[in-house]
Amino acid sequence: LTDKDGHRVNWTDFNGKYRIVYFGYSFCPAACPLVLQKMMLGFALFEKARPDLARRVQPIFITIDPARDTPKVVGEFAAAFSSRLLGLTGSQAEIDAAAKKFAVYHAKGKDTPGGYLMDHSRIAYLMGRQGEPIAMLPVDKAPTDVAAELAKWVK
Repeated sequence: LTDKDGHRVNWTDFNGKYRIVYFGYSFCPAACPLVLQKMMLGFALFEKARPDLARRVQPIFITIDPARDTPKVVGEFAAAFSSRLLGLTGSQAEIDAAAKKFAVYHAKGKDTPGGYLMDHSRIAYLMGRQGEPIAMLPVDKAPTDVAAELAKWVK
């Protein structure tokens, strides 16, 4: 995929790091901002308690709407939640391939007066140091729950 500066990013670039991965889109009216806020507040709590372990974690936001989420847009959106959150985009085929690997549902939804919406699953994945799945973070709960789940798995 592609980061905010137009650099290509591969999954293997993160080998040796835990990864928190969330698929969404910047024009999302409610779900994505709330999930990302809880996810990154939880990560910040974990980082404050265990800065040594937090350095081993890379939070990643992957857009499901590359038509609107250019590298610049996805970078600005991710930065609004944390300087540690890496925003990624790509071609529709690249996004579809990445989403398929995570079994992420996504589809263009209804047109609204403000533009179209996207339907998508809302799961924040915690992946291990070699990219293996570990857990789904409880982003439907409080940031303290996210921090506790990270503390349980990140060693």
